[in-house]
Amino acid sequence: MLSLNQFAWLLRIHRVFVKHDLDEFIEAIHLFRPYRILLRAAPWRWWKKNNIPRGTRLREALEELGPIFVKFGQMMSTRPDLLPEDIAEELKKLQDQVPPFSGDEAVAIIERSYGESLESHFRNFDKTPVASASVAQVHFAELHDGTEVAVKVLRPGIEEVIERDLNLLYTLARLAMRYWSEARRLRLVEVVDEFNNTLHQELDLMQESANASQLRANFNGSDMLYVAKVYWDHTRRNVMVMERIHGIPISDIDALKQAGIDMRRLAHNGVEIFFTQAFRDGFFHADMHPGNIFVSPDGQYQAVDFGIMGSLGDRDKRYLAQNFVAFFNRDYRAVADAHLRAGWVPPETRPEEFESAIRAVCEPIFAKPIKDISFGRLLMHLFQTARRFNMEIQPQLVLLQKTLFQIEGLGRRLYPDLDLWVTAKPYLERWMREQMGPRALIKTLRRELPKWWQIMPEFPGILHELLQRQQNGEYIQRWQSQDVSRLEKSLQNSQKRLYLAVVGGSLAIVSAILLGLAAQGSNINLWLLGAGISCASVGGCLMLWAGLRD
Repeated sequence: MLSLNQFAWLLRIHRVFVKHDLDEFIEAIHLFRPYRILLRAAPWRWWKKNNIPRGTRLREALEELGPIFVKFGQMMSTRPDLLPEDIAEELKKLQDQVPPFSGDEAVAIIERSYGESLESHFRNFDKTPVASASVAQVHFAELHDGTEVAVKVLRPGIEEVIERDLNLLYTLARLAMRYWSEARRLRLVEVVDEFNNTLHQELDLMQESANASQLRANFNGSDMLYVAKVYWDHTRRNVMVMERIHGIPISDIDALKQAGIDMRRLAHNGVEIFFTQAFRDGFFHADMHPGNIFVSPDGQYQAVDFGIMGSLGDRDKRYLAQNFVAFFNRDYRAVADAHLRAGWVPPETRPEEFESAIRAVCEPIFAKPIKDISFGRLLMHLFQTARRFNMEIQPQLVLLQKTLFQIEGLGRRLYPDLDLWVTAKPYLERWMREQMGPRALIKTLRRELPKWWQIMPEFPGILHELLQRQQNGEYIQRWQSQDVSRLEKSLQNSQKRLYLAVVGGSLAIVSAILLGLAAQGSNINLWLLGAGISCASVGGCLMLWAGLRD
């Protein structure tokens, strides 16, 4: 049931959309039909501006509806896999042109947050904001030790505004899903869910501060990226205090050239920073538009605004790296196999059919010169193709795709002849060698060894309890896979075989640990090597014997 306020807002949305001749969008909502007919009969509708592109009309309507709708349009502009290209390109022009709130109100918010006067934290505080957006604005200040800082303050009452507008967006999405067949393809409710998560990340400045600290630690000592220090003693949920950045806005190309910065190197460093964040750390800045990036006089990137961050697990990283390298080599069967191994498409998908669909999409792309091929667009086409085979939307991959589009656009503004493949291919191939070779095995063993030392003393007791429960008829857990189902049947037939299999498996684990320890450093420990081989041999024999006794 709609509240009175929601009803009034929906009327306003209808009026704005009719005003901008966006009939195809408002018809999807399927509400207020008489009201819509009345609006269309208004005199100012008699001279329709049919020559204005629909993307421009939609952008102007969102700007009139307010900052949250502007942010939603900005987010949608990063999803060219969902929108027609003309609309996606126009929505990229949306800007957060929000008037700042008064400096006195900012001071009041800060003092309420601290529970004490502004002077107890800052020697100087400039009440005139240097930046103002839909969620927060920024003021420059100075700490008592003379450190120059930037103070980010959430807008007053922004939580209530966001909740109201999000509820409206959910209502519109559900109505469109009900009455507009195209909405099902666009998955509008899922898109609003994504927007909801992003906005709530931006509302917690403690979370943003933690993101900044993590990124700073990841690039500590780097000559490519500098992340400002967070001053935690002065940071709260709605107030964030960071070191002030003195740099050239990356959008000011003339100033960068006048400073003597190597534009080719700067562009390639931006690509390497992105891949380092995504693949080395699995934690990346997901809002890298030009307003959030500065450059120091020596060409070092300086990032700000860490409200939107993306993360990738090991499986995601392997999936993406395998796909990218396969694309470099135009090995579409490898792309199909990578999707199946990662579980992104259903296991019953025919690899040959999936490979053929990917080839049909990608071969026209590779007809262009390699430097003109868009990484982001390639990833977008891959997701579009995979979705036809029932691949579900992965939010972390959507954020990565969005960031990749931003990095490409930024890099080619800096250096039009930028070839992302020259930077990306060697990096990804090196990363895959490190992740899938012997060095990766040793690294994993070192990481997991402390966990095994904790478990090993408890293992005899766990084994005894398992056998006792099986003997008493209490072993009732059901396993789903065929292999483990066979193991369950074997357990019921023979306690001895279970014992042999478990002991054999334990010896195999101990063998792996000993071999990993033997390979540490530059010299091989022969004693550990021999012990590891022995454990592996005995364990293998016991497990083989257990299998033969079935």
